[in-house]
Amino acid sequence: MRYVSTRGAAPALPFDAVMLSGLAPDGGLYMPESWPDIAAEMPALATRSYPEAALQVLKRFTGDAIALPDLYTAIQQAYARFPGGRVAPLRDLGQDVHLLELFHGPTFAFKDVALQLLGRFMDWGLKRSGRRALIVGATSGDTGSAAIAGLRGLDAVDVVILHPKGRTSEIQRRQMTTVLDANVRNLAVEGNFDDCQAIVKALFSDADLSARLGLAAVNSINWARIAAQIVYYVTTAAALGAPAREIDFAVPTGNFGDIFAGYAAQRMGAFNGRLIVATNENDILKRTLDTGVYQPRGVVETTSPSMDIQVSSNFERLLFEASGRKGATVAALMDDLKTTGAFTLGDDLRAAIAARFDAERVTSAEAAAEIKALAGQGGPVLDPHSAIGLLAARRRQRPGVPMVALATADAAKFPDAVKAAIGKSPEIPDSLKRLMDLPERVETIAAETAAVRAYIEAFAARTR
Repeated sequence: MRYVSTRGAAPALPFDAVMLSGLAPDGGLYMPESWPDIAAEMPALATRSYPEAALQVLKRFTGDAIALPDLYTAIQQAYARFPGGRVAPLRDLGQDVHLLELFHGPTFAFKDVALQLLGRFMDWGLKRSGRRALIVGATSGDTGSAAIAGLRGLDAVDVVILHPKGRTSEIQRRQMTTVLDANVRNLAVEGNFDDCQAIVKALFSDADLSARLGLAAVNSINWARIAAQIVYYVTTAAALGAPAREIDFAVPTGNFGDIFAGYAAQRMGAFNGRLIVATNENDILKRTLDTGVYQPRGVVETTSPSMDIQVSSNFERLLFEASGRKGATVAALMDDLKTTGAFTLGDDLRAAIAARFDAERVTSAEAAAEIKALAGQGGPVLDPHSAIGLLAARRRQRPGVPMVALATADAAKFPDAVKAAIGKSPEIPDSLKRLMDLPERVETIAAETAAVRAYIEAFAARTR
């Protein structure tokens, strides 16, 4: 398996090279040259353990870059950190609605499913090649803590995570800033997540800097992240009888990575059905699907901060697919976005996207009402992101078609929002309680690429 750029002007690379890189040299995102087919294996996967199913999916993307015994060892080690092997359990809420719980990992968020594995992949790849990497990532809340949990203490990896100052929950922040390992640093950027993401993209676009410091990405621009997330769509679809029956998924999303993993599972033949983009007030994806115009606006702060995003990086991957893999078309759209602040989808692109996707906007007030209603019925207490996914799922449910809503974080990570919804704080795990008494290490920095570049160069110099 080799990987090509969404903008069509970069050489194809194997999995290990893509995993240890960020953007392609032409500014695009890497995609598999073709989609492997897993449809025939779906009935058997319904009876496999999660690690066994992950091996069957991921070996199709790693190819001969990772020997199968090494791949399976990495998978087993990654998911041993999920208590009781509960990586992606499915909860039946009745009336053909299901909740896919993805928050049982060490940082209580769905990002653990991919980043526990990616950390092991990177450690293996760097040791094999004798290289050192500098991970630079932007987070709206959960990616940073999950990345740090997966990469802290590794000998060949340094980690710098950017988060928007004051725009994550306190627990999200402390999960990052209380990690004092020598290879980890946190920067509180005086701006929003889109500012953080733009800085990271600018750093990776600097070919000299990227090569000199060995920059690598843990954001969902890294294909290995998407590949790991495909697995839980496959296992869920298999458990519900796909592809013999249709399955729909509703996904709370901001950067479009998680729902694109669902699209990838579809392209592999795992299931047929609709993919529901569940957004908060930062509804650029719904507006794009409704009007065909992709135009970022100012970010609105909500109770679901991990979705407070206006520039959805992984939407570029969908444009590549919807255009028939025409890199020049994608490059032109991205150039329009850069020069004019927007782009417009043609009729063919809109139709191709509409064939698989719908979108639903859920406000903070509506999410709070959903949290209260479900808890009042004796159901699980949800965090605001998961509530957005569930309410979108209920609104878009089709008769006779199972609907799966992705629950992406433990309610304990957003205690203030949950308390405002149900009148009491959610139960806080002991590991999160302990964060409140730990010292923090974080530096505030201007939302300027030059300032962040100077910081990471100085940080990297200590080990080079």
